[in-house]
Amino acid sequence: MYRGITLSRNFGHQGAVLAGLYTAQADIYVSIDADLQDDETKIIDMVDLYLEGNQIVYGCRGNRDSDTWFKRTTAELFYKLRALLGCHTIPNHADYRLMSARTVQELKNFPEVNLFLRGMIPMLGFRSAKVFYKRKNRELGESKYPLRKMIALAWNGIINFSEAPLILMIWFGALGILASTILMGWIIYCWSIGQTLPGWTSTVLIVAAFGSMQFLFTGIIGLYLGKIFLETKHRPLFIVDEDCTKS
Repeated sequence: MYRGITLSRNFGHQGAVLAGLYTAQADIYVSIDADLQDDETKIIDMVDLYLEGNQIVYGCRGNRDSDTWFKRTTAELFYKLRALLGCHTIPNHADYRLMSARTVQELKNFPEVNLFLRGMIPMLGFRSAKVFYKRKNRELGESKYPLRKMIALAWNGIINFSEAPLILMIWFGALGILASTILMGWIIYCWSIGQTLPGWTSTVLIVAAFGSMQFLFTGIIGLYLGKIFLETKHRPLFIVDEDCTKS
């Protein structure tokens, strides 16, 4: 028996994966992209590892030789940045994975709108394993994941799972106060020895420096508030428009 569903509109890649996981009924689930680049023969190895007691099996690329230098470098930087910010991610893993029915059920307890499954699923904490494979070249069509979408997904993967940017704001603020204190001491010293500089340069410098810092911090706070705003709406992650089941 096979089953196919059609969504009422484009809910994005992450929403589509969840639609399949939450609609199907099975003991184990395997998600794999439809571009035929992932090695489907590794599903057998995934099932073997599941039978050994692993609840999640991640399909990981053994190397990124098929990627361009830019994509390979930015991917490595992304994984290093997430690790630096304290976010757990499986390196070189996309959405090719096996999950047990138990883990899919627990995943339903994450009612998030800003989806980043590569960060959400490792948070489940079940016993897991990895299967390594070589990604094949695309034979037909073009990638539906341009640079813009990749950057948006990476950004979600950082700010949805880490408070480090907020902590960084505190440190920037502290350093700004320290710098302004030192600058004020220098101005007082120059005034005391009669070598006060014309006020225009120092005034513009201070206004520009602290004005830019305020813009930066306000922007980061605004991003977090925007995420909270979307979460409070509790919009559906997907809506099934058609369900076709044949046996």
